[in-house]
Amino acid sequence: MTLIVRDLTVEIENKTIVTGTSFEVRAGDKVGLVGRNGAGKTTLFRVLGGATEAISGSVTRSPATGYLSQDPRSDHTPPDTGSLMHVLSGRGLDEAMERIEKMTVALEADPSTENIEQFSAAHEHFESLGGYSAESEARKIADGLGLKPDRLDLHIGALSGGERRRLELTRILFAGSELLLLDEPTNHLDADARDWLLNYMRAYRGALIVISHDLGLLDDAITRVIHLDREAEDAAGTIVEYRGSYTKYLVAREVEEERVGKLVDRQEKEITRLSQRANSMRGQTAKRAKVAKNLDARAARIEAEKITGPEKRRVIAVRLPTPPESDRQVIEAKDLTKSFGAVTVFSDVSFDAGRGERLMIMGLNGAGKTTLLKLLADQAVSDSGRVRIGGRTSMGYYAQEHEGIEDG
Repeated sequence: MTLIVRDLTVEIENKTIVTGTSFEVRAGDKVGLVGRNGAGKTTLFRVLGGATEAISGSVTRSPATGYLSQDPRSDHTPPDTGSLMHVLSGRGLDEAMERIEKMTVALEADPSTENIEQFSAAHEHFESLGGYSAESEARKIADGLGLKPDRLDLHIGALSGGERRRLELTRILFAGSELLLLDEPTNHLDADARDWLLNYMRAYRGALIVISHDLGLLDDAITRVIHLDREAEDAAGTIVEYRGSYTKYLVAREVEEERVGKLVDRQEKEITRLSQRANSMRGQTAKRAKVAKNLDARAARIEAEKITGPEKRRVIAVRLPTPPESDRQVIEAKDLTKSFGAVTVFSDVSFDAGRGERLMIMGLNGAGKTTLLKLLADQAVSDSGRVRIGGRTSMGYYAQEHEGIEDG
């Protein structure tokens, strides 16, 4: 048993995502959960991971389950928690270490046989969890995911949003779970970290379910597709399963939709033909009237048994409003410097952007891209330097962790 779903009905805000659906995921299965944006994949994922209750049905999962949500803050870990200790807690090593410390104090106060036995048992439990090699193992995983070694020595609250999410992924992989539920795991990963994760996923022997827009991941690291097919907001979705990569599934789905579409066309043409022939015989002889009645019955039977063809995918055209014209110089940064404690993120950064220009901030993970953007958006204060916004300039700011955006 890894994950067994039975007769599951999931809703969000009175909208049904799925109803009465059942499927299983076993050890060795590497599943991509796919579907259009807004279909309800993350909502279904939260139910599978135990973060949200279903309306009805059951989800039976392995006790050793790792769940990566899209929001790294959702577990409400205190910001003063040490990053390394947070990773080690994924395997229960924080409690094991605390137990050893407690028994050490007790043994020093009373070296009784009982305390000696409990002290030995605490050490054996710590060793069974891989405690003596745990830190090097945790740092190796963190390094593979692009988290710099010194970041594990900081409190969680000192990490950026991207670092916080990589830390959570490190914790989940370090835990050695039998079932992994990963929602957009390649977010915030650079190319090297993404490649490292894909190699990990390929070699992983447990069960894996992943939501991702990374087509390379869906082709290279999964062996099975579960498609949440929900085309309309007011309609329940259905689960379609396919063995193979995502690209192969798309090809197979297109072939099936074409086959069904042709069958629907044939049914429509046959219904029309039978109805027209029946109409031509009405009001004539009794024999012809009987034939017309039989033709009507055949047309009605085909209509009742008619299959539903694939819905045409809507193409939504969005026209963004034209903003009022700003001054020629939209923004200017002059000698910006920012440090966190003794660590200088950047210093003496200067640049400007004119009306109509499009700039991209690039850099390694942890280089300070988000920090710089926050300074430009007046969401943080620099140690020195200034940011000047041009006249008649309105600014929109979309934060990495969605600060300032109300739920719903």
